[in-house]
Amino acid sequence: MRRALTAATAALTLTTAGTMLAGTPGQAAPTGWGRPIVTAAPQPGAAGLGDTYFPDYGNGGYDVEHYDVRLRYEPATDLLTGTTTILATATQDLSAFNLDFLLDVESVRVNGWAATTSTAGAHELVVTPARTVTRGQQLTIVVRYHGIPSETLVGGYTGWTRTDDGALAVNEPESAWWWFPSNDHPLDKATFDISVSVPTGVEVISNGVQPRPPVAEAGNRTRWIWRTTSPTATYLAFMAIGQYDIVTDTTPGGQPVVNAYSTSLGALGPAARASIERTAEIVDWESGIFGPYPFEAQGGVAGPIDGIGFALETQTRPVYGPGFWRRGANTYVVAHENAHQWFGDSVSVAEWRNIWLNEGFASYAEWLWSEEQGEGTAQEVFDFTYASYPADDEFWQVLPGDPGAARVFDNAVYDRGAMTLHQLRLAVGDDAFFEILPAWTSEHRYGNGTIEQFQALAERISGLDLDDLFTTWLFTAGRPDVATAARKAAPPTEPKSWAKIRESHHLLSH
Repeated sequence: MRRALTAATAALTLTTAGTMLAGTPGQAAPTGWGRPIVTAAPQPGAAGLGDTYFPDYGNGGYDVEHYDVRLRYEPATDLLTGTTTILATATQDLSAFNLDFLLDVESVRVNGWAATTSTAGAHELVVTPARTVTRGQQLTIVVRYHGIPSETLVGGYTGWTRTDDGALAVNEPESAWWWFPSNDHPLDKATFDISVSVPTGVEVISNGVQPRPPVAEAGNRTRWIWRTTSPTATYLAFMAIGQYDIVTDTTPGGQPVVNAYSTSLGALGPAARASIERTAEIVDWESGIFGPYPFEAQGGVAGPIDGIGFALETQTRPVYGPGFWRRGANTYVVAHENAHQWFGDSVSVAEWRNIWLNEGFASYAEWLWSEEQGEGTAQEVFDFTYASYPADDEFWQVLPGDPGAARVFDNAVYDRGAMTLHQLRLAVGDDAFFEILPAWTSEHRYGNGTIEQFQALAERISGLDLDDLFTTWLFTAGRPDVATAARKAAPPTEPKSWAKIRESHHLLSH
């Protein structure tokens, strides 16, 4: 993660009304005639959206509706060239605006006119249009660029993973900077068209559906086209490029399922398939708990052996690192990442401090899946999880409701986050609890939410004051004192699901 705060500057100018407005004979002069009136001149859009943890992420002054990302990629050299067209609406009068981006920019046009550019901060591309942009104006921003993403670093880090046969554009909380210019914050979701030209024989997997099959191009190349028509946060757009076996199917309801498996997985391949091929089944089960599945497609990508070491809930199609299959099939990580399609993707964080709304809920989905599979009830998993962390463990000093920017993905956000939800379930009862979850995903569908909003919803449905519960479990350091099997003289029995859940969380939170 990288954090660098830049500030936009604003200017106010004075103008005289008498030079702009003339009265007609016999009319009284307008109020304020001849006196200076303060009017706001067009200003630069803010260089960040003011996120508590990452204040320079995203940009102010415009709202994006759609990204058309058209790329050419060379696996042999990692050279990426592209043209991204951004459709947006100005939310203020703009003299300039920022995009989050790192590669070398060749040109930018705003509504057909060439714009000038400069860079600022760690990842800011400053665009100055040839003509002032007015509030409410529709913008077509065309950016042409090139670069080698794996060699483009911020603080010594790249969010782009180059592999032996291609690349993965998969990361959190940011990955867009390395492959398309954007307003990179979950508050500004948009739809996507992503097309990528690669040498024939190389596959490209991305979000959503394929509006048409891969298209042959000159020079022994093939263009892959993907489209998602659901609002998508920029970090949830992804690409997996390389050698993949692609398996397509439909759900009983007719929704497309696309699963892809890196050919480099070797002996890990069968375990990956035995896990990811159950995605449609798991999504159907989760739909019965969380509400209707929010997107137009589903599936998963088993990344290459030299790829990422984690999994990510990339929208419509999570991407999994090879470590999840080293001890055989693991449906718990599949349940986790697909629960994120509701908690994190459809309902996204309003600020990154609200990460518990993503990870605590996806982790608790694993506990519910354990119940469903007869491998340990949620209470048994809670008891064992609670007992596994001694009272003096540093684990209990991290606050899931406000872990800090450096610990957004700390294990406490996952495990203590899930424990919080189990305590909520015990406090309000199953009927209210399983009404709260789909109510949350329905009321905030395709939008954003905060912990405070979730607490208010839970209190409204349950009729209970839950402030002590949320304060204790999310915002107070130390191990809460609970009446549970974890306090008995004999330690709780390890649930059958624990090893897989523990293994998954070790990879997910590190």
